[in-house]
Amino acid sequence: MSSSNSLFGPLDPAPDAGWTEAPPRKGFFTDTSICIGCKACEVACKEWNAVPDDGMQLLGSSYDNTGALGASTWRHVAFIEQPKPLGAQEPGMAGTAAGPPATDVLNRTAESALAGDRSKLGTDSTAVDLGMPGTQLPGEADGAQRSEFRWLMASDVCKHCTHAGCLDVCPTGALFRTEFGTVVVQDDICNGCGYCVAACPFGVIDRRVGDKGVTKNAGIAQKCTLCYDRLGDGLQPACSKACPTTSIQFGDLDELQERAQRRVEQLHEAGVTSARLYGEDENDGVGGVGAFFLLLDEPEVYGLPPDPVVTTKDLPAMWRQAGLAALTMLAGAVAVFGVRR
Repeated sequence: MSSSNSLFGPLDPAPDAGWTEAPPRKGFFTDTSICIGCKACEVACKEWNAVPDDGMQLLGSSYDNTGALGASTWRHVAFIEQPKPLGAQEPGMAGTAAGPPATDVLNRTAESALAGDRSKLGTDSTAVDLGMPGTQLPGEADGAQRSEFRWLMASDVCKHCTHAGCLDVCPTGALFRTEFGTVVVQDDICNGCGYCVAACPFGVIDRRVGDKGVTKNAGIAQKCTLCYDRLGDGLQPACSKACPTTSIQFGDLDELQERAQRRVEQLHEAGVTSARLYGEDENDGVGGVGAFFLLLDEPEVYGLPPDPVVTTKDLPAMWRQAGLAALTMLAGAVAVFGVRR
């Protein structure tokens, strides 16, 4: 990806970090419209990165057992229940000139994506009935009156910001920018100070809780590395590899952005007017992110800040003001001593 100017500098931060022959910036595009909430990404992430268990108790909010991202939750699948019609996402859109119900479009898209993978592998692309639940409301066939609802499912992850506050405040250099444009924590250098925890506008990074003699990397800041070790060997991250619907897509960031825009246009044409991209704008408060999303509702519904701003944005101005104040005090002291003499 070629560098382009944004609010904070180049869109590809690797050259800005000193990488002279950096490959195209890598990232994630998560299409939440075809996420089925299977949690395969969570399991694959834990298996590959040896992330410890973070609890198996349901939290009372649908089928969520992790709650949020953290030191031992590098992928979090959110289940959001809404009292909205299942199918067309806007009232009156089903069966109109705008197109077929949105759920049909999403299901066909997911199936075609899987068929593409199967064809690449040389396997049969015929759809198989897995006995999954249908979209008919329970009891509807018997004439029962039930309110309609929909599930919004989304797999959240570290955003790998273009302008990363966690990277700015790290005093030991434990956090560094890779040649792929991602941000990674070096376990053997982190001292567990926690500055990065407060600096992240998305609440992603945290220190791992546990006994240091028992829990791996206890007391150290931890987060998604975008499987840096796998990228170095030419492999895609474990979560995207395991995703059965291609909801999590990995690749060159500029190509993913183009693909995402086409997907939004497709959904709008199908009547899903609420579809929007989140995090792809390089002129936002974090200079754009390396892991962006297609959402079907406002960011707040998914627990995402609507207007994220890097917490270190005002640091240069603050240092300039501090420097001016110091110079003013020094000039005053010189003047006072000069008068006395």
